[in-house]
Amino acid sequence: MKIAHTILLLFVTVTFKVFAQAPEKMSYQAIIRNQNNDLVANSRISLRVIVHQGTASGTTVYQETHSPTTNNNGLVSLEIGTGTASTGTFSAIAWDKGPYFIETQVDVAGGANYNIMGTTQLLSVPYALHAKTADRVIGGTNTPVRAAIISVTSSRNVASTDVNNTIECTGTSTITLTSDFSSMVIGDTINLEAHNGAVLTIQASSGVSINYTSGGNAKFTSAAGNVRFGLLRKTGTNSYIISGQ
Repeated sequence: MKIAHTILLLFVTVTFKVFAQAPEKMSYQAIIRNQNNDLVANSRISLRVIVHQGTASGTTVYQETHSPTTNNNGLVSLEIGTGTASTGTFSAIAWDKGPYFIETQVDVAGGANYNIMGTTQLLSVPYALHAKTADRVIGGTNTPVRAAIISVTSSRNVASTDVNNTIECTGTSTITLTSDFSSMVIGDTINLEAHNGAVLTIQASSGVSINYTSGGNAKFTSAAGNVRFGLLRKTGTNSYIISGQ
């Protein structure tokens, strides 16, 4: 059967699967048909995979090509992430910065005259790969990440070691939120605890706001034999919100 390069391929089915232990690849399957809805069977084709960020036509963060052969049923199977890359690195895709879309293009003659098969948004699949990214961040171990307890008995500035941990105040102390505190990024939190009669004050320095008040403060006063809890969260470069006071 003679197949022209301008044939419109009918995209029938695509299946994505992340392998166990989340290696840097995803399985891909598609059934290839021509414009007459005939299967393109037992044929070596060229397939190009493009990963777009944000929208179906967004920034191309990764692109690769494959030269697979369809089976008797027109089915082609391959692993995205193992092809010949021409743009980006598959293992470097920041899956937490999605959404992402997979665009597939095919030349049934095995050349480089590609026709668009379709574009599919990746939904739950990348999260296993994102989990591997998170695993790299915490050192590649299976040990659960727990908040450290930071004992505070005297006044000081906020420290990088406080971020995403728990401040345990057992005296009368003030923690000052300094301007442009870059160790804490937007969304980071600090748990606040005043224990057994302790008084913990969170004070904003000049140019810093707490609960939308520039130079504001929040005070946690605990009763004897009790604990007063709070949560501090960064919402902007020099802005924070505090709950529980």
